[in-house]
Amino acid sequence: MVSRRGFLKSGGLALMGIGLMGGIPGFLAEAVAAEQIIKPYGKRKVMVCIFQRGAMDGLMAVTPFTDTYLQQARPTLFMSAAKGTTGNPLIDLDGRFGLHPSMKAFEPMFRDKRLAIVQGIGSPNNTRSHFDAQDYMESGTPFNKGTNSGWLNRAVGLLGHDALTPFSAVSLTPAMPRSFYGDNPALAIGNLQDFGIQMRGNPTGTDLASRSFEDLYSQNSSGLLQNTGKESFEAIKMLQKTDVRNYKPANNAVYPNSALGNALKQIAQLIKMDVGLEVAFTESNGWDTHFNQGTENGIFARNVADLSNSMMAFWNDLDAYQDDVTVMTMTEFGRTVHQNGTGGTDHGRASCNFILGNAVNGGLVHGQMQSLATENLEDGRDLPVTTDFRAVFSEVADKQLKVNNDRILFPDWKGEKIGVMNA
Repeated sequence: MVSRRGFLKSGGLALMGIGLMGGIPGFLAEAVAAEQIIKPYGKRKVMVCIFQRGAMDGLMAVTPFTDTYLQQARPTLFMSAAKGTTGNPLIDLDGRFGLHPSMKAFEPMFRDKRLAIVQGIGSPNNTRSHFDAQDYMESGTPFNKGTNSGWLNRAVGLLGHDALTPFSAVSLTPAMPRSFYGDNPALAIGNLQDFGIQMRGNPTGTDLASRSFEDLYSQNSSGLLQNTGKESFEAIKMLQKTDVRNYKPANNAVYPNSALGNALKQIAQLIKMDVGLEVAFTESNGWDTHFNQGTENGIFARNVADLSNSMMAFWNDLDAYQDDVTVMTMTEFGRTVHQNGTGGTDHGRASCNFILGNAVNGGLVHGQMQSLATENLEDGRDLPVTTDFRAVFSEVADKQLKVNNDRILFPDWKGEKIGVMNA
C-alpha cells in the first residue's frame, strides 16, 4: 500500500505525458471534477533561477571599461563607454563598469535600484569542464561529486511546510535539472500547453512513475482525496481550466520568441494562477563563445539581448506580483581575460550574475575586482573568483524564501554574505 504522504512526497502526482488541453485520463478527470475548489493557494514568495549554460563572459556583459589591461588583452573584443565612439558604447553604470548595449533593457532597473550585479562570482572549484562545473553549482557542493540532491531541492525542503500543491517547485525545462534532484517534490514541465512531467533523482518517485497511475490511485482513492491529496487535485483543476494557449501578458509585455522568453512567460502564468509556486527554474543556452563572439553584434550580443529582454518582459508581466518575486541568474564559470585567435574567449573562472527584485540591494556592482594586470589573474589568464556563488545564492534564498539554514542548503560552506539583498 502506498501512503498518501509517501505518494505525494515522491514527486507530487506522478503524471506522465498528461496534457492540459483535455489530455487528463478519464479516471483522474472524474476525480478532479468531483472536487470543488475552495480557494486558490494565494500569493507566495517566489524565487526564480535562470541557468546560463555554456559559461557567460562576465567581462563583456559588465565590462570594467577603465581597465587598460583589458583593452590590451582584447584588441578586437574590447568595448568602450565613451560617447561618440563607433557603434553603440557600453552603458556607463558607475564610472567603472559598463553594461553591454544589448542589455539596455536592464538600465532602468539598475538606476531604480532593483537590479544588482555581482562581478567576480564563481565556484571555488577550478574545473573548466562544463559538465562538472554545472553539476557542482547545481548540487551546491563544489568539491563533492557524490551529493545526491540539488541545492534548490534542499531549499524546498527548508520552506517550513509540506508541499500542499505539486506546483511548489517547477522547472520549465524538458528534463529535471540537477538543481531539483532530491527527496522533495519538484516538477519538470516542458510546456504548459503539453503538460508532461518527468521525475528523476528520486528512486521512490521513479518507481511510482513507472507503475500505472490508475493502479496507484485505485489503491487508496478516498485517502488521496483528503487533505494534501485534495490540494493536489485542486491545483490540477486550476491548470486544466486555464487557457494557457491564449494567455495575454499584463502591461503589454512582449516576450522574445525564444526558449527563455517562452519559459519565463509560462512561469509568470503559474505565479499569477496562484497554484502555490515558490521555486522556479529555467535555463538559457549557447554561452560557450569560443569563436566569433562579436561585440555590439554577434552571438554574445544576441544572447544578452534575449536574457535581458526576457527578464524584463517577465518583470513587467508580473505587475502586482513584483513584490513577491526575485529573479537570479547563474552560469558555471566565466571566460578568459585574453581573447583567443578565433575572435572568441575560452573557458575561464569568474563571471558575473544578475539579481532582479524589489528586495534587492540594487544599483550597485557588488564584489571585488583588482586591475586585470597579469599578476592579478588566476594562473596568469583568468579573472579570479572573489565571491563564492554560495554567498549570493544563500543570501537570495534566505531573504526571499526565509529558509535560513545554510548548513543544510550549502553543507560545506561557512562564508559570509555580501549584501546583495536589502536587510
